[in-house]
Amino acid sequence: MSLIGKVVIVTGASSGIGATTAEAFAKQGSKVVLVGRNEPNLKAAESVCKAANSKAELLAIVADVTVDAERIINSTIDRFGQLDVLVNNAGIFEVGNILDIDVEQFDRIFNTNLRAVFLLTKFAAPHLIKTQGNIVNVSSIAGLRSIRDVSSYCASKAALDQFTRCIALDLAPKKVRVNSVNPGVIVTDIQRRRGLSPKEVDDFYLRSKETHPLGRAGEAKEVADAIIFLASDSSSFITGANLPIDGGITAVCTI
Repeated sequence: MSLIGKVVIVTGASSGIGATTAEAFAKQGSKVVLVGRNEPNLKAAESVCKAANSKAELLAIVADVTVDAERIINSTIDRFGQLDVLVNNAGIFEVGNILDIDVEQFDRIFNTNLRAVFLLTKFAAPHLIKTQGNIVNVSSIAGLRSIRDVSSYCASKAALDQFTRCIALDLAPKKVRVNSVNPGVIVTDIQRRRGLSPKEVDDFYLRSKETHPLGRAGEAKEVADAIIFLASDSSSFITGANLPIDGGITAVCTI
């Protein structure tokens, strides 16, 4: 599928991987629907897309994926008449040991990272069947590896990976592909948003030189490039895949 003129929804498009992915689709000539909760940041991301391609057709939807899934899909169809690609990128990240966290954290993370993906997929599927489109879910290496003090997030991403594979099988007879990307440490503002100081953020990325075999943290563009690949004709025989974008960290075995 050429991405020129294709209608693409990117959730969590107001910052980080989502904003960079929206820009990448705009550069490809896609019609991009940017979804996010933070209206000023979403408008800024929309402006970046327009700067990347002045002819790009864009739709910014201020929405919370946990409660607005049906409105997001309906607004897209009302504006563009079809849907070709759904990028489920919106997610939240929280930490805490099982001895300290409460069930509210678990519910919060699963509502955003999994339940919202279920709802968006459910509402999008009939439209994707019409266009023989595809879905790319943004997971994490936390879905592939266990991390101390990150149980709720890890579990949500592991569930998302399994959901990706199962829905790939459900929709394969309809010629709709479903895949995920699993980023390692990527330089975005997610660490700052969880309360780390500037020095703590710098130290966190510095440690990536040791933990990632390629010797650095990743860039949002590198994840966006993989999403573009999975959404395009170049991956027409790939479905049900969980693709690590992680500098080799999932290949590491520590004993």
